[in-house]
Amino acid sequence: MRKRHIAIVGYGTAGQALALLLSRDGHAVEVFERAPQLGPVGAGFLLQPTGLQVLWELGLLDAALAHGRRVRRLYGETPCGRAVMDMRYARLDAGLFGLGMQRGALFTLLADAWPGRTDVRQGVSIASVEEDTGWLVDERGARHGPYDLVIAADGAASKLRRHTGAVKLDAPYPWGALWCLVPEGDWPFADELRQRYVAARKMIGMLPVGTRPDDDTPRLSFFWSLPAASFEQWHGAGIDGWKREVATIWPAIEPQLAGLREPAQLARAGYRDAALRRWSRGRLVLAGDAAHAMSPQLGQGVNMALMDALALRDALRSEHGLEAALARYQRQREAHVRIYQFWSRWLTPVFQSDHDWIARMRDIAFLPMGRLPWGSRHMLRVLSGTQHGVMGRLALNPDFLAALTTRG
Repeated sequence: MRKRHIAIVGYGTAGQALALLLSRDGHAVEVFERAPQLGPVGAGFLLQPTGLQVLWELGLLDAALAHGRRVRRLYGETPCGRAVMDMRYARLDAGLFGLGMQRGALFTLLADAWPGRTDVRQGVSIASVEEDTGWLVDERGARHGPYDLVIAADGAASKLRRHTGAVKLDAPYPWGALWCLVPEGDWPFADELRQRYVAARKMIGMLPVGTRPDDDTPRLSFFWSLPAASFEQWHGAGIDGWKREVATIWPAIEPQLAGLREPAQLARAGYRDAALRRWSRGRLVLAGDAAHAMSPQLGQGVNMALMDALALRDALRSEHGLEAALARYQRQREAHVRIYQFWSRWLTPVFQSDHDWIARMRDIAFLPMGRLPWGSRHMLRVLSGTQHGVMGRLALNPDFLAALTTRG
């Protein structure tokens, strides 16, 4: 395997995993991060078996399980208690589960595993790349490089995506969300992601996400769906009236939200939908949300980032030439990603939109579909990250499955 001089732009999950994997393979890795200080962005997420398998490959499975919370069921209902969704991993495989984690926990685990984290070039925003020569240019006009390979892992709002010359779609979603971490307290659903819907106009979620290395208080990740155009209006209206609205929709979560006293305690999250005809050009290749941003309705962002990192490492191992390696990487990942982008686009208005008729159809049909043998398994494969193409299945490593079963 040829050892390369590699630049990684962005130190989110994709950038972190790539830095760790490629450094372990002997490549010379340099990382550029636009934020002035390294740290996680976001509250919590649900790591699926596909993402857990990558952590297992990295030797981080036990650490992740020690901090995260095993999630065995996803349940959604209306304010009157009518079930809309009820998905249990055990219906797909008794040994499978999701893992609710705090962003800070995964960030710390990946950062601590990579000795080079102290050399990350913080506060350097890369504005462009010369894809044929491997030179980077930052916003101040300084040049960095050249590099044998430049990996753009700079997120959903990637500045480097355009350099592929192959962008099919790059547009913001009209809806976003407010996120925060709250103490778990006596929350009774310790192994469930719980959601409550008012048509598709309002959606509340509570996900157990465990602890992080610097904080042993178990927490929940709370989210509230909101049109992106309403963020400023929500912020200006203050928090008390909004908390009363939330408590009216879901009285049981009022104790967990007691510590929220100002809008600044909730982070705003916007989404993008980005699709490319080609993920690479010359010495440039994209990974994570930079390559395939999508709505978080399927909860696959972190899983996709981890899987991209592992696939790119394997492609560089398998192919001597760079062009062949990047083509192999795209082929391996594209068939998997495409089906998730498809379902993400279709499902987003089902849960976040002003179309009440869509929500009524969801409330009538979603639960019965999930009880049919074929429908249940298909939905659970999509949830667990193991759907591959329209009808295919992404096989998990038997050794990983054995490790997961013993730790389940």
